[in-house]
Amino acid sequence: MRRMIISGNWKMYKTLEEMLVFFDELSAWEKNFAHENQILIFPPNLYTITCLEKTRENNIDIGVQNIYFEDFGAYTGEISAPMLTSIGCKDALVGHSERRHIFGETDEEINRKILSLIKHDKNIVFCVGEKENERDDGFTERVLETQLQSGLVDVGEKDMQYITIAYEPVWAIGTGKTATPEIAQEAHAFIRGWLNEHYDSHVAHKTRILYGGSVKVSNCEGLLIQPDIDGALIGGASLKINDFIEIIKKGEVIAKRKEQ
Repeated sequence: MRRMIISGNWKMYKTLEEMLVFFDELSAWEKNFAHENQILIFPPNLYTITCLEKTRENNIDIGVQNIYFEDFGAYTGEISAPMLTSIGCKDALVGHSERRHIFGETDEEINRKILSLIKHDKNIVFCVGEKENERDDGFTERVLETQLQSGLVDVGEKDMQYITIAYEPVWAIGTGKTATPEIAQEAHAFIRGWLNEHYDSHVAHKTRILYGGSVKVSNCEGLLIQPDIDGALIGGASLKINDFIEIIKKGEVIAKRKEQ
């Protein structure tokens, strides 16, 4: 049974004071809530060390939203995998659609980031997903295949232990639109099938695939219960402490149902 991940991508939101209040509340609640699922939050990189310190006594993981593929160098504004090691951070988000479409990250750059993180034993949430016009034109599977194949170049079977894939249809990110459970499951099943074809059944079975795209309290159950959906990468709802806690609680119930 794959361990479910309930994760939050905070993007460029929250001041330091707002972040501290959030983690005070989440940490206090989490200490009294027995959970099996992984809780993972990607705050703005500026807050990484503080968030790690705030969750030191909790079962909450903290990751960064982006890294550069070189270990060190004259790359103003960037951070690297060895820097994560130096502060005790073990998780990173790679290939988010906003990095691809706003900042122009290419599949090759994403692959180099993944390889750098693997070299330094980091866990990676690797995002893939199609734009609305690509879905309308029937190219969803073609886009997913291209992103998977390009992003995982030189990533071997053993390396896949570091990889979690997040399917995030671009048309559903921050738009209020959500893929129906059936649409999401179809895409997740395609990704798992691709892993089976390009690696093996063991990798396909073990790799966790998350859904991201306007996940809310009201729709998370229908998504998380799907057989190939192993958790959620949550945007706006992860910024609201009550909503995020409610999704975590629902995820626990669903994980137990899946085990039966």
